[in-house]
Amino acid sequence: MAGDDGMRTHGMADAGRKEIAGMVLPAWDAFLAQAEDVDLSRTSRLPGWRAQEICVHLGLWPENTAMADLIASARAGGDGPQPDVDAVNARVVAAHRDASRADVLAALRANREATERYLTEEPEDLDTAPTVSVVGRLPLLTVVLGQAYELAVHGLDLADLGAPPVPDEVLLSGLAALADVTGALAAACGITGGATLTTPDGGWRFAADPQGWTVTQVGPGEASGATVEAPAAVLLEAASGRINPVPAVARRRLKVREIGGLLKLAPIVQAVPGIPGGPILQLAAKTVGGASGVLGRLFGRG
Repeated sequence: MAGDDGMRTHGMADAGRKEIAGMVLPAWDAFLAQAEDVDLSRTSRLPGWRAQEICVHLGLWPENTAMADLIASARAGGDGPQPDVDAVNARVVAAHRDASRADVLAALRANREATERYLTEEPEDLDTAPTVSVVGRLPLLTVVLGQAYELAVHGLDLADLGAPPVPDEVLLSGLAALADVTGALAAACGITGGATLTTPDGGWRFAADPQGWTVTQVGPGEASGATVEAPAAVLLEAASGRINPVPAVARRRLKVREIGGLLKLAPIVQAVPGIPGGPILQLAAKTVGGASGVLGRLFGRG
């Protein structure tokens, strides 16, 4: 039976499956189009990984049944150990490093299909049921939306190798997922606060307290309070650790306003190392509190 996380609000999950499907499935389609175009043997900017390894770790394989595992965890009330994402990635990559191009693309399509099956066939009471994800215990639909972040970031990795660019709408969906997961983790940590992630085309604001979190779309120039502003690709690359946010701020590629508001969220990084957006929160801590180091990964390399 599905569990209850006790939260009053659940961010983007409260908008329902149709809204989430409209973000996640196009992100899968865009990534698949890139994977079909790129040379999988090319070395990526991720240490030790080619385009092959990027695509392999996003596929559905016997060693990686993430969607089924998430559903099973939600049905069990969010019980079970948090998966060791680095160990899972290592097993999958080792097993399929030399897989054929056809097999890699088939595994990607199978994982997209697994996500679509959940969104169309599983009972909706699972959506806000807690499940054990790689960044903690979160509502299942929140974790599914998180795929949009990972696919957008890895789409930028493939674009760096000559694949077609990531569509703007996919980048914005990735930012929505980033705002949603950060809000969820803030609520889980009992933090009252929020921030706006915005681009020249608009963005998303999340607000959290111990009873839940909300995520609201904002138009260009509508940001207020703690805000991180940059082109969508720069925001995602800073959040994922692809670029260091400190020099990005110094060069004004990344603009931060009311950094004290971000500092309220920085304890999330200590509670959940490796969260998406970690480098930006660490930037706040480094700027205001003198903390050092830059973190940032989702699902291992995400």
